[in-house]
Order: sequence, then structure tokens, then C-alpha cells
Amino acid sequence: MPTPHGYTGRFAPTPSGYLHFGSLMAALASYLDARAAKGRWLLRMEDLDPPREAPGAQAAILSTLEAYGFEWDGTLLRQSERSDAYQQTLQHLLVQGLAYPCDCSRKRLEPWPIYPGFCREARKPDRDAAIRLRVPQLEYAFEDRVQGRFSQHLGRDVGDFVIRRRDGLFAYQLAVVLDDAYQGMTDVVRGADLLDSTPRQLYLQELLGLPQPRYLHVPLVIQPDGHKLGKSYRSPPLQAGQAAPLLLRALRALGQNPPQALHDANRTELMNWGIAHWDATRIPRTLTLAESELK
Repeated sequence: MPTPHGYTGRFAPTPSGYLHFGSLMAALASYLDARAAKGRWLLRMEDLDPPREAPGAQAAILSTLEAYGFEWDGTLLRQSERSDAYQQTLQHLLVQGLAYPCDCSRKRLEPWPIYPGFCREARKPDRDAAIRLRVPQLEYAFEDRVQGRFSQHLGRDVGDFVIRRRDGLFAYQLAVVLDDAYQGMTDVVRGADLLDSTPRQLYLQELLGLPQPRYLHVPLVIQPDGHKLGKSYRSPPLQAGQAAPLLLRALRALGQNPPQALHDANRTELMNWGIAHWDATRIPRTLTLAESELK
């Protein structure tokens, strides 16, 4: 797919559960950022892991986005349809010596927070193995549009990371880099839980000669028990009938300060106001927001 001119952004949910308020914040920020720039907003389903996919989640995600007034451009891209592209790149990395098979068990790696490189120079194992990407002993830094400068030493803080799992499923880091390039992303707006994945993605983009988009990571919403709002913690799903009040709440959480006159507005009026008045510099420069403090 050719890279389009201008702004191209996306929302890329994982169908392991239903959308929740944290999902709404990420979707709304990416949508308003794209539409305010008169750009395209694409939708991608990150369905890489069938065992974790919740029955009916994909259909529920699409219907929820429609109920909240999101309109995406083009057709939905599913990662499950992109395996050939992932495999081709994986083979290229192996042939170039940039990746290698690893047959280390979880038990063997349990004492090591960072992969120690046991299989880096080993012969190719006879049995099924994961594939790891070699990382350099270098620090990667980038300027996030909200969080500011973020740096990470790949060798010390991450280690050689998995790009295809032992069970044959492709890892998120490889798939997201290839799909962002395939869809011509100029801007990635997503939750701050993915901030520390970005240097790995920048490194992969560099290795593969792919363009590097701008990044913006919005704060995560933290529940009173200390967990982030997320599918893993059974956060309440978005209800279609609550679109207007939750969009208003999300605009406030993103620092956009909608006026009192919008407090009884419908979803269309809220979306239109958000596009016309979007200012990413108003997003709180923090990694987390307490749910109890959101209005």
C-alpha cells in the first residue's frame, strides 16, 4: 500500500475484550488529532493471538465505535490477514543474521528479568523455537508529543526480544511496525502503556528501512485498586447509550476543557467541537490519571 500524503493516524484495538473508558480516551485522542489535521483515520484489528480473543469482541468493538460517532477511512485491516508479510520479513531478518532461534524455556529464563542471550551464538535448535531480534548496546531516544523525551537502552533495559513466539504466533512488536508502514502511518497516538515499546519499534523501523512516525502517548486511567483500566482487569465496557456523557468525560480527561454549553450536547456536537478545538498540548503530561479524580 503506498504511503499517502498528509496525516494518517489509526486506532488499533486488541479483541481480547470490549472497549472501556481507557480505550475511548486513546481512540478519541487519535481520532481528533487526525481529523483536526484534516487527515485520515484508519482502523486496525490487532488479532494476533486467537487463544486470547474474546468471542464476539471484534463485532462489539466495531459497533461501539459506531455508536460513539467514530467514522474510519477505508476498510478494516486485520493482522490475522497479514501473516505472509510478517513471515517474509522474519525470514529476511534470519538470513541477515539480525534474528535467531531461541529454545529457552520459561523456567530457564525465570531468574533473568532481561534475556541474557543464551541462544545468541548457538546452533539452530532442532525443535520448535521462538525467534528473537538481536539488539545493539545502544540507547534509543525519541521526543513524544506529550510525554517529552523518552530514552531506553535496548541492550541493558530490554535485551534481545521475541518477534515470533514459540507457538508460531507473530509478536506485537514486529506486526505493529510492518502494519504502520504498510498503512502509511505518519502519527501514532496510543496509551502510555506502550511508551516503552516505542524504542524497540524505532529500532525495527531503522533495521528495515521504514519511515518513522511521530508518537503521542496519552495517560492511562488508573482504578482505585491501582490497576489501569483494561480488558485484563474486567473494566466496565462502554455502553452505547452513554456515548455523549462519556465523550464529554474523555474530552475533559484529555485536557480539552469543553465549555458548559456542551454539557447537554449530543455525540455529534461533541465530536465536532473536539475536532474544531483540538489542542494536543493540553493533554496532561503524565503517564497516569486517577479515575476517581476525573469529572
